[in-house]
Amino acid sequence: MIRAATAGDHPAIRAVVAAAFGQPDEADLVDALRADGDGLVELVAVEADAIVGHILFTRLITDTGARFAALAPLSVMPGRQKTGLGTMLMQDGHAACRAAGVEAVIVLGHPAYYPRVGYSAQAARMVTAPFSGPSFMALALSPGALETPVTVTYARAFGL
Repeated sequence: MIRAATAGDHPAIRAVVAAAFGQPDEADLVDALRADGDGLVELVAVEADAIVGHILFTRLITDTGARFAALAPLSVMPGRQKTGLGTMLMQDGHAACRAAGVEAVIVLGHPAYYPRVGYSAQAARMVTAPFSGPSFMALALSPGALETPVTVTYARAFGL
């Protein structure tokens, strides 16, 4: 089951994120983004009353006023990776972002993984950000959202 995260989930989310990345940096990022109020959509995957996956989308500031979000991070417990949970979290997250009026999502991630749900470096070609290259990808949630130049600014917690 995938559902919205609650404050009571925060300790379990921290454990999942740290386990998925093998160190606490990304879990610290999630905590900082929440503390700063930059979270937009946060979901968890639950199996047998245990949180086994997590995804966080945060607001990006754009120079055009368009509503963009950053996907960071996506985490699945090591024993549950490669089972489709990450894909389901992204799909449900995209639907929630779309419902919140988000026009496009940006991700810095593995170029062989994120294209499975539509992200591409080509879609990010009009986006100016602190990142570039094949790991910098975007997904339009609204038609035309990535067809004009836009500069994005990440939340303070990203340290950019």
